[in-house]
Amino acid sequence: MHFAIHVEDKAGKKALDILMPKIVGDRHTFKVYDYKGSGSIPKNLKRDADPCKRVLLNQLPKFLRGYGKTFDKYPDDCPAVVIVVCDLDNRCLKEFRQQLIAVLDACNPKPETRF
Repeated sequence: MHFAIHVEDKAGKKALDILMPKIVGDRHTFKVYDYKGSGSIPKNLKRDADPCKRVLLNQLPKFLRGYGKTFDKYPDDCPAVVIVVCDLDNRCLKEFRQQLIAVLDACNPKPETRF
């Protein structure tokens, strides 16, 4: 299995780069991507965010759509999953999770994703 992990900051990337080999071992692969903060989910999910602004939630619709198309072409014996890690900050967990799932549901095909 391949894990594409997106985190909101460099500290999260640094921690996951150390922890992931211990968690997944040699049988799986992973790549950790860091951003400059969590930001917010765009109102218009179809419009692409400015790629120069590396803010996690602003880029979420774009990269989930991309993973959906890419992972759909992976062979069945090589599954892949997207993992999105960010703080709640002052957000309500239930509402925030619903917003994240709405972004995922707008993807066709939908990548295997965990928030």
